[in-house]
Amino acid sequence: MDTKIKLAINWAGACGGCDVSILDLAEKLLDVVELADIVYWPVALDFKRSDLIRMEPHSIDIGLFNGAVRTSEQLEDALLLRERCKIMVAFGSCASFGGIPGLANCFTSEEILRTVYQDTASTNNPQQIQPTPSVEVNGKMLTLPEFFPAVQALNQVVDVDYFLPGCPPPFERVLDLVTLVKNYREGANLPPAGTTLALDKALCFECPRQQRMSQQLSIPEIHRPHEIFIDPDKCFLEQGLICMGPATRGGCGFTCIQANMPCRGCFGPVQDMFDQGAEAISAIGSLLGDNDDYKPQQLIPKIARDLKDPLGTFYRFTLAQAILSRKVIDT
Repeated sequence: MDTKIKLAINWAGACGGCDVSILDLAEKLLDVVELADIVYWPVALDFKRSDLIRMEPHSIDIGLFNGAVRTSEQLEDALLLRERCKIMVAFGSCASFGGIPGLANCFTSEEILRTVYQDTASTNNPQQIQPTPSVEVNGKMLTLPEFFPAVQALNQVVDVDYFLPGCPPPFERVLDLVTLVKNYREGANLPPAGTTLALDKALCFECPRQQRMSQQLSIPEIHRPHEIFIDPDKCFLEQGLICMGPATRGGCGFTCIQANMPCRGCFGPVQDMFDQGAEAISAIGSLLGDNDDYKPQQLIPKIARDLKDPLGTFYRFTLAQAILSRKVIDT
């Protein structure tokens, strides 16, 4: 088949690392160019939003959407791309689960704007002006995107066909996406809609340290990584370091673990997990204490003190899709 597929790439509420991960393909980018014509990628090529608006529904074969949805502009982009793409891919942790931007759901939009435009030490704003969706200046109406009350993942606003997690997606998983593009072009069978392009097992199953883990694993106390010398051959949990591996999908190539740092959970929950953070708390909580002398009345207060950032630890990437996903003010 000589006809290339049409590929679109869009950047929403994210840091830009997902776009860089595509560039990290290096010479493999030539494989992408051979398979697909990139018809929309405004961060890297000279495309405008008006170009996307002019495209017909279903005229794009595959769309990659990276970033969470926090503003009206990002929602419009998601709706536009979904209408024009036959296949929609949530690319990266922010699109897949809300990602680190989702931690902003701990605060109301009013609190965020007040902090940024009034309360920070470096802010000089005596009139306490905050951005608004529209304002008239010299007889002309200027507009900004609306700042929504909460961060949402892509599948919370549009239907998503495939998920490619990671912060950012690692080289090997991006190659899986290239294979999907190739299979689509050749008319081969594709994975079922809703598939995550990663392993269906927890990271612990492929962790190189799991074979050296103690039979009776216990966590007598909690440490932060800078507080101890981390044994590069020993399970992080056995060393009192919170590792999200038991509740995180594998397939990342355990890059963090190879750098002697515990998993932070960027690949999101294992299939059929209802809430990644709750699952991790349950799994790790069951290991707390010395098996020979477990005194929860003494241990739990100490653990609570030692665990400095529970929300950022257990919901770093998935708060937007958690059971309790945002701060709500009862009015």
